[in-house]
Order: sequence, then structure tokens, then C-alpha cells
Amino acid sequence: MNTLSRHAAGALILGLCFVLQACNPTMQAYKNGVKKFENGEYDLALKDFQKAAEGNYESAQTNYLIAESYRLSNRYREAIPYYQKAMEAGATDPNARFQYAYALKASGQYDEARQQFAQFTENETANKTLKERAAREVETLKITDRIKQKKAEVTVLDLPFNTPGAEFSPAVLNGELVMSASKKEKIYKNNGQAMLGLYKIKIGEQPSEASGSPTLFSSSIFAEEANEGSPAFSPDGKTLVFARGNTGKRKGTLDVDLYLSRLVNGQWTEPSYLPINDSLAWDGSPAFSRDGKTIYFASNRAGGAGGIDLYRTNMDASGRFSKPVNMGKDINTAGDEMFPYVSPDNKLYFSSDGHPGLGKLDLFVATRSQGVISIENLGIPFNTPQDDFGLVFFEDTDNGFFASNREGGKGDDDIYFFSNPVEETPDSTILAQNDPTNPMNPNNPNYIKGQLKVVRYFLEGTVLTNNTASTPIDSARVRILSDSADVELAELTTGDQGTFGKYKLEEGKDYVLLVEKKGYITKREPFSMDGRSIPPIFLNKVLTDTTYRVTVRLDDLELNKTFTLENIYYDLDKYNIRSDAAVELDKLVQILKDNPTIKIELASHTDARATDAYNDRLSQQRAQSAVNYLISRGIDADRLTAKGYGERQLIVQNAKTEEEHQRNRRTEFTVLSY
Repeated sequence: MNTLSRHAAGALILGLCFVLQACNPTMQAYKNGVKKFENGEYDLALKDFQKAAEGNYESAQTNYLIAESYRLSNRYREAIPYYQKAMEAGATDPNARFQYAYALKASGQYDEARQQFAQFTENETANKTLKERAAREVETLKITDRIKQKKAEVTVLDLPFNTPGAEFSPAVLNGELVMSASKKEKIYKNNGQAMLGLYKIKIGEQPSEASGSPTLFSSSIFAEEANEGSPAFSPDGKTLVFARGNTGKRKGTLDVDLYLSRLVNGQWTEPSYLPINDSLAWDGSPAFSRDGKTIYFASNRAGGAGGIDLYRTNMDASGRFSKPVNMGKDINTAGDEMFPYVSPDNKLYFSSDGHPGLGKLDLFVATRSQGVISIENLGIPFNTPQDDFGLVFFEDTDNGFFASNREGGKGDDDIYFFSNPVEETPDSTILAQNDPTNPMNPNNPNYIKGQLKVVRYFLEGTVLTNNTASTPIDSARVRILSDSADVELAELTTGDQGTFGKYKLEEGKDYVLLVEKKGYITKREPFSMDGRSIPPIFLNKVLTDTTYRVTVRLDDLELNKTFTLENIYYDLDKYNIRSDAAVELDKLVQILKDNPTIKIELASHTDARATDAYNDRLSQQRAQSAVNYLISRGIDADRLTAKGYGERQLIVQNAKTEEEHQRNRRTEFTVLSY
């Protein structure tokens, strides 16, 4: 075939491909939908996926993406039939069943949800974290009837100003209700609604009768191209912190950050970006402490318990913020914790889908007593299978507002008013019995026929060799220490099978197991009760014993044995100790203090991307820098030798990827004597 003929044939093939694509609009609709889905434009993607579904194009994946588009734009009920169709058609995504089960739970179909969660836990290819959540959901769904039995004596009223759009995150300021509402002209491509802004409305003589249309809160706090929400005011009403982001751009959900504005001469200042934000995370739903010195907020930044967690940061008189601190696993779960609020009596209210609840976000209250944090579901009518969140009190703890997208509302999220009138009675005994904290009150989750439910927690474990054989170590000394002060609380000894225990634990406490045996390197193993307490709603007996088991693996103490230190990184061409490397070196400091007879060589290795001489010099400088750090932390210099090996001991020969180069750039220590 000559050149001209080849060009003609190629043009004919391209033309046929174009015609075939034009004749298959369902395929093109699917491709358009995928592009919009990847951009986070779920409402627009739905229209294209629906066209593809009507043409029966890639039925499993198309229906799955329809379901995901509904879920990711917070329309779980609409997602259910499409998850079902997707799985019937053989959807391959291993986590599809979890999302299907969660959508069923969010619609109140508890039995069906439990069956789907149970099936998901048996999926070997499914996400491990989701499997753990699914197992917890199976247990929670067994006791939904028990959760429903908790009923607060309050009246809940839908407010007149609610619309088919979204109204949520109420805040009270000087007789006005400030809220997030979807009232901007620009449409948010995620859910097809108007974008969110901050609006206000006058609270009437009867708060439940607040009517009219909310007006813009402040022209200074208005960005047409972004969503703005979750206002929180300082106790003096002069400082506002709120969330801004979700611009609708690609990966726009990551650009949600916290901003601050101050009231100066009766006007709110231009909002400023807060330094506590994480540029790679979602940061939102702020709240002030009652003294205005602490800000609570929600974030899905790295290092949390999972999902979105609650954090706190302190603000000094100059407006400087401390490093945000995660509020711990007693409050934070593998699910989402959001919308914190501190009540006048200093209780922390928040919403969660990770603690035992009726559906998606439920309202909870956290209280601390003698160092132990208790979490209580507020029950019906505050909570439903849908999202219930953003609770604030009005004049006292008997009245307030919260938001929900429950059935029977006017549209998406609506704001509700609740009131709890207290009847006057001279009988203080009756009042005490009506107190939900009274153990004789059946509404107390700890109540069983007049007795408090009690859980006793114990710790036991096994000590094994840290090698392939993993054999038990008998006669090992296990000292249980208080994590806060290194005070010895108990001493146990392992038996023939390497087992030890039991030691009684206290809720809310942190411990360290210091394990010693001649011929092995002494090791510390942390153990925390943080997040391990069993919610009272799960308890069926007056007395429940729960035992946690740990496994400690000891390394043989032998000459010339080498250990790699994890995460000892240096900046390019630098040898100073970074803060993240210091954390890892501090672990080596503790090993050397726990094993005072050991002398080590600390070795640094480079990758092979510079000259031999340069790498030798750099690695020696890095090793010496690490040794100097250990000396500064109290380790005798005569126990330490610094050695730089440059690129002479590569783990990965001919490394090509950055990951392979990183494996070669490592820091190790070798036992020289003991």
C-alpha cells in the first residue's frame, strides 16, 4: 500500500470512529459524567449518568457512579436504588456494599443495613478501616431500639423561614439568629443548590415564630464564588470565626478553611485566614469556649482517629493560636465528628456518625468526671436516621436551635427550635428522680432495675521473640508504668507460654509496658484506654468484664545486629536534625536509657545520585549530627560511634523511583557491645 493509500485508510478509520461515537450518545454521556464527577460536579454528573443508564451503558459502573454522586452530594436516600442496581449488575468496587449499607441506615432501614454491613465485613479485599467500622455498625444496629427508647421531653418546631434550600448552623447574637443559608446567586455544582452565605433574622418574642426572610449578615463577609458557613461568635460578640471554601473548582472540597473577623466601630472587618488551617485538609464548624480563650473545630487532617475529628486550639490576648490538639479517641472515632458547641454549663455538644446512633449525624453530649469522658446520645426527638447537628442554646439550657435534614422538613437542611419547659413542683425528690443523671432514672443509660451498669477493664498479653519463629518468652519481667510519670503500678512475669496478666485498667488512663528479659533488648510498649471504653448503651448486664490483649515482641540482644530507624529524613543536601527526625531519635534515646549497657554505631546512608566523595562526607555529617542529638538528650558519648557509609551499602541497586531512593537513604544503629 502506498503512502497516499495509507493516509486515506487512516482518515477513513478516524471518520468511522467519530461516527460511531456520535451514534453512541450514551457512551459520550458516560464520559462527560465521569469528567464532571472527577471535578466534584456531582449534580451535573448525575444528568449525564442518567442518560447513560437509560441507554444501559456499562450498567454496573454507571449505576454505581449515580449512587456515589448522590452520596457525595449528601442525598443518601436517593442513592439506595442505584447501589442496589450496581451490585446486582456486578459492581467491582470493593467498598460499594459499605456505602450501600450506610445509605440504608441513613434512611432508617436498619435490618437491611445490618445485613449489608455484615456481608461487607466478610469481603477480603475491602478497606480495613471500613471493615472495622462496619463491624461496629453491625453491633450498633442491634441496639437501635434501645437508642430509640431514650426520649427527651422537648418540643421541636420547624421554623417558618426555612426554604427548600439549606438553612443550618444557627448561632445567636444580640437577639438575632445568624445562620448558613443557600441564598447566593451562584449555583454550587456539587448539589445544584445556591451557594452558601451567612444570613441573619430577628428572633421574635417567641423564638419559634421568627418569620420573614433572612438578610445578609455583613457585606464584608461575602464571597460570591465560595460557600460560607458555620458562624461562631466569641462570648462578647466581637469576634467571628467561620468556614469558607467549596468553590466548586476541581478538588474544591479540600479548600475549606477557617477565617476570622472582628467587630470594629460597628462593622465587621475583612476576614483573615487563620494559621491553624491545614492546607491539605478540610477545616470547619468552629466553636468558642465559654471564656473565649479556646476554639474548637473539625478537621480531616492527617494523624486523626479517622474521618473528620474534633480539635481544639488556644488563642491568647494578642490573637496568636497554639498548635491544634486532637481531642482524643473518647470523642473522635473512625467516623465523622463535627459541629462542636460548649453549653453554658461547660458541656461539649457535637454531632457524630461514629458513636452509636440512629443514622447519619446524631447529636451527642460529652461530659468529664474524674478524668473519664462519657458520651451520651441525646435521643429522640433530637435525633433521626438523617443528619442532626449544630445544636446551640438560646437563653438557657431548656431552649435552643439545631439543624436537621429529617423527613417532614421544608427542603434540605432546616433549622428547628426546641423547648423544654420545667414544671414547678415543691417535691425535690421527684425533681431529682427526673434528673437524667440520677442512677435511679430509667432514662439514664447506666440504669438496670435500679442498679448502675459497671464495666471492669483488664489487660493481659504475650511476650514473643521478634523473628520468623515468633516463640514465647518465659520469665520475662513486665512492668506496668503510668504513662504520665513513669511510676510503676504493677510487675508481672510471663509463664511458659509467654503470657502475663491480668491487670485492672482505669478508664481514660495511659500506660506503658516495660518488658525485660536477659539476652533481649528491653522494650517499651504503650497502651492507652483512650477510646476503648464501652458505651453504656451496649451493656446488657449489671457487671461486664472486658479484657484487652497485647503482644510484645523482643529483639535478641546480640553483637553486630542492625536496626533501621524509621522516618529519619533530612532536607536535600542538609544534615541538621528536623523536628520529625527528632521524634524518631527520641525513641532511640529511650531504648538506650532502658538498655544502659549497650554501645552502638549510628550509621547514615545516602542514595547514589551524587559523587562517592560527596555522599561519604554528607552521610558522615548526618550520622554525627544524629549522635550529637543523642548526646544532647543525656546519652554518654562513649556509648556512641558515628559512621557515614555514603552509597556503599545500597539496599536497592540501580534505584529508579523516589521510593527506591528513599529506601537507600536510611539511618541505622548496630549493637557494638553490651
